[in-house]
Amino acid sequence: MATTIKDLLTTALQDTYSAETQILDALPKMEEAATSQTLKRAFQEHLQMTQRQVERLEEVCSQLGIEPEGETCEAMEGLVEEGEQLVDDLDEGPVLDAALIGAAQKVEHYEIAAYGTLTAMLKAMGETKCADLMAQTLKEEKDTDELLTQVAESEVNPAALGTTAANDQSGRRSGAA
Repeated sequence: MATTIKDLLTTALQDTYSAETQILDALPKMEEAATSQTLKRAFQEHLQMTQRQVERLEEVCSQLGIEPEGETCEAMEGLVEEGEQLVDDLDEGPVLDAALIGAAQKVEHYEIAAYGTLTAMLKAMGETKCADLMAQTLKEEKDTDELLTQVAESEVNPAALGTTAANDQSGRRSGAA
């Protein structure tokens, strides 16, 4: 149980470390399921970025004398499972790509909240160098969220709408016969 800010920080760092390591496992599966080449590249790039973010978390933990491994982040576990369910339930194509972006953005928003909290706590504790490392990751998470929005708006959502329109048209034709 957290009784001090350091206890709370330890729990938050361990939770975030668990979340990031789960993402490392999930991103290759998301990349494989995606059909948009732009989305595949975004997932590839985010995998490399996530590896650097894990290293930053390890560095912060080392500087603070905290073991990075702790309890499993149940929130991320749920978000990853939700994404895996989408892959199982939806046919490959633009609609699945749109769903994958939505799932990835849920993950990004969780991470934005986590890194914002870590940055603020570290600043309050006077751990400027560690706070700067977490702020760097926070910026990357926000940038990734923006990139996913751009991919959705410029490519994936219009393609998914085209798929829906085509399905609606074929449904009308067969229903009219």
